[in-house]
Amino acid sequence: MINKLIAKIQKTNAPIVVGLDPMMKFVPKHLKNAAFAEFGETLEGAAEAIWQYNKGIVDAICDLVPAVKPQIAMYEQFGIPGLMAFKKTVDYCKGKDLVVIGDVKRGDIGSTSEAYAVGHLGKVQVGSRSFYGFDEDFVTVNPYLGSDGVKPFMKICQEEKKGIFVLVKTSNPSSGEFQDRLIDGKPLYEHVGEKVALWGEECMPKEGGYSDVGAVVGATYPEQGKILRKVMPRTFILVPGYGAQGGKGTDLVHFFNEDGLGAIINSSRGIIAAYQQEQYAKYGEANYAEASRAAVIAMKEDIAAALAGR
Repeated sequence: MINKLIAKIQKTNAPIVVGLDPMMKFVPKHLKNAAFAEFGETLEGAAEAIWQYNKGIVDAICDLVPAVKPQIAMYEQFGIPGLMAFKKTVDYCKGKDLVVIGDVKRGDIGSTSEAYAVGHLGKVQVGSRSFYGFDEDFVTVNPYLGSDGVKPFMKICQEEKKGIFVLVKTSNPSSGEFQDRLIDGKPLYEHVGEKVALWGEECMPKEGGYSDVGAVVGATYPEQGKILRKVMPRTFILVPGYGAQGGKGTDLVHFFNEDGLGAIINSSRGIIAAYQQEQYAKYGEANYAEASRAAVIAMKEDIAAALAGR
C-alpha cells in the first residue's frame, strides 16, 4: 500500500493528506438546516450533516491530493449514525481513488488488537463468508503496549497489502511528558523510532523503497524530526501539526529524504474549515468547499517552496 501512496504523491506532486475531522461548528448552516429538516435535530441529523460536508470537500480537493485522513473520534461522538457516516466517507473517498488513512490510534494486546486490525484493515469471518469492516488503507497505531499491540496489525497488513502509521513523536504540546523522557541516554521517542524501523523491515514491499509500517512525527517538533529521519531512513512519516497547530513549510524539510519522498503532511481544520479563516472569508459559507480547495493549493505551494529552498 505504501507504493500506491507514493505513486499518488508523485502523480499529484502533493505530499499532502487532508484530515477529515468534522465538527458541527465547522459545518455550514445550509447543510445543517437541510439535514435537520430531513432527520430532525438528532444524531442521525448530525451524521447526515457531516457526511454532506465531507462529500463537498472531497469533491473539491480529490484531484489535488493523494490521501485523506478521517479522525474516527469526530464521528464516534455521534454514536452509531456517526460511525455510519465514517464508513460512508471511507467508501466515498476510495471511490475517488484517494488513499484513506484511518486515524483511529488503536493499541491493545492479543485478540483485542487483532480484532481492531481485522475491523479496520482486514476481513471478518461470518459463517462461510468474510466481509471488510471499515476497510481503510492505513490506520494509526499506538505502540505503548509494545510489540503485542503492533504485530497483529502488521500481520493483517501483510495479508491485505495495507499499512500502518505508528505514533512516535506526536504534535501535541504535552507529548514530551513521556515521549521526551531519557532512557539509556536517549529520549523515549527515539527508542520507539528504532523499533518502528525494525518492524518496518518485516513489512517491506518486494519493490523495496519504503515500508508499509510508517511513523507519526509532529510538524511542531522539527528538530526531533531531523533525528528521527536518520533513525528511520526507510520509514514513511505522517506529519500532523501543519497550519492550525503552528507547523509551516519551512519546518517540514527535514522530514523528507533526499529523494523528495519519505513524508506526507497532514492539515485538518486548516483546510476543511478554511472558509472560517480571514484569508478565505471571501468565499463565504456557501462556497466552503472552494475555500478548502484554495487552502490545499496554498499548502501545496508552501511545501514545494520550502523543499526547493532547502
